[in-house]
Amino acid sequence: MNENAIKWVKAAGVRAIKTMAQTAIATIGTAALMSSVDWAMVASASVLAGALSLLTSLAGLPEVKE
Repeated sequence: MNENAIKWVKAAGVRAIKTMAQTAIATIGTAALMSSVDWAMVASASVLAGALSLLTSLAGLPEVKE
């Protein structure tokens, strides 16, 4: 892989991980008690958010000069 591709993969990965964490926090926050958290839903929503973040990054990342 060339240097630009490596930079893109790193930047897109960081964005996806941050998006997944934010989604998990928001999904957990909807439960009244920690014992009532639907962990399967948290995982599912977080993975979907990460995938969508990666797809959105295909349009371009401002932190990676083209």
